[in-house]
This record gives sequence, structure tokens and C-alpha cells, in this order.
Amino acid sequence: MEHKTTPINKAKKAATSREDRLKAALKANMGRRKAQVKARAQSDATDSNEAVKSKGQD
Repeated sequence: MEHKTTPINKAKKAATSREDRLKAALKANMGRRKAQVKARAQSDATDSNEAVKSKGQD
């Protein structure tokens, strides 16, 4: 016997796939943001270390 897809089943599938896409997009976005914060923190640490070294050379 074949399973018939009803409009309700299609709507549930669409909602589920939309949620999955949104979850994946959110996870990717959070990963990018974390990488940005990490890169900025490293950059700031490097900049502050260079500033301290240059002040000591004067």
C-alpha cells in the first residue's frame, strides 16, 4: 500500500526542514562569530605587547 502525502504531512516536513536549515545557519553563524572574537583577542594582545615593547625602547 502506498503512503499518500497529505497537505498536513507536507507542512510538517516543510516546517521540520526549515527548522533544520535555521539550526544549521545559526550554528555556522555562531562559529564565525567565535572565530572573529578569537582573532580580535589575539590581535589586541599582539598590539598591546608591541605597544609595551615600543614604550620601553624610548
